[in-house]
Formats: sequence, structure tokens, C-alpha cells
Amino acid sequence: MSTVASDWLPYFQEEAGKEYYKELTAKVKSEYAKYRVFPPKDQVFSAFSLTAYKDVKVVIIGQDPYHNVGQAHGLCFSVQKGIDVPPSLQNIYQELHDDLGCYIPNNGMLNKWAEQGVLLLNTVLTVRAHEANSHRGFGWERFTDRVIELVDAKEEPVVFLLWGAPAQKKEAMLHNPNHLVLKAPHPSPLSAYRGFFGCRHFSKTNEFLASHGQTPIDWQIENI
Repeated sequence: MSTVASDWLPYFQEEAGKEYYKELTAKVKSEYAKYRVFPPKDQVFSAFSLTAYKDVKVVIIGQDPYHNVGQAHGLCFSVQKGIDVPPSLQNIYQELHDDLGCYIPNNGMLNKWAEQGVLLLNTVLTVRAHEANSHRGFGWERFTDRVIELVDAKEEPVVFLLWGAPAQKKEAMLHNPNHLVLKAPHPSPLSAYRGFFGCRHFSKTNEFLASHGQTPIDWQIENI
């Protein structure tokens, strides 16, 4: 498993002592031993290595990792360099272009966002190759719900971007009046035209951060 930023370690250590996490770890190890599983083992916790807890400004919540070869690397919606940009991310780029004038890049690697404090969090962190949602119910949901609770507890303002019904269910966990919650349909081709396009979440996020003395996110992903 990949390393995590030091300020996430107390949380990881706390969860590691719980029975559900021991069962989760055993299931995931068995899956990696028996099947092809994504992302690679050393990238499962990439979101927590690239975005320290103290730096979280924005949370984008996905479901489970991409399940085709070479795509997933531990950040929701992001794919590794050299991999075709998936349709949902193409639509995210289109909204960024329409909202902020960003050019549409030739790759889907979102590390730049993560390094600026955008926690790109899937609610399930592993998946069997070519079997979407195959690790649902293993225990990852409990783990990532705790992450959401921890970020909600931050005093510094955070923007939560909840795209689609599964992500929007997490709104019930968010109680901190310091934060901003923005909701829209999922950016997938099936639903993007129902209100994701035109939501202007990226400019709204930056306006909120700036109004609270935070550095806005540079959303432009550069061409390779």
C-alpha cells in the first residue's frame, strides 16, 4: 500500500486497530493475490499521499476506481498518463472550459489538483479488473466516511463538490457551517446535460476560497 502524508497517520493507525479494517485488509489482500485489482497496490492511498489533511481545501467524491487496465492510480476521476481521458473527465474538462476558460488538455492526470489541496476521494478504493463495484461492501465505505467526517471537522473552510446521487448522500454527514457544499448531477454522459454543464462549480469554489483568505485552485491541467 502507498504511503500517506504524516498528518493522516494518526487516523490510519486508529482505523487499523478496528475489526472492520482488519477484515477489509484481509479481503483486499486476498483479492490482489487471486485477481487483477486496480489501482496498483502502491497507489491505493495516493489521495492521502498527495493531499495532506492540513492542506485539504476541496473534496471531490467519486465511487470506485476505474476498472480497465492502466487507468486507476488512486485519485477519483483521474487516469494515468498515456491513457485516454474517460468520458466523465472529458465532461469535467468541458465545464472547466466553459466556466473558467481552461483549455482542454490531452491527458487525464489530476495530480496537480491533489497537490493544491483537492482531495480526490473515491468512496471505495479498490476494484477487481473489469468488474465495476466489485469491492463494494468490503469496508472501504466505512473508512472513507470517517475521512469525510474528519475533513468536515476542519476549522478552515472546505468546499465539497457532490456530483451525482451517491456522492450527494454524503451531505448528511456534513454539519460544519464553515464549509460550502455544492451539488450537481454526475458528469457522466448519461447525466451531464441534466445540470452538470453550467453548474460553474469551479469558479464558485475559487470565489468561496478567495473570500475566506484561501488561495484559489489553479484548475488548468497542462498538456503533456
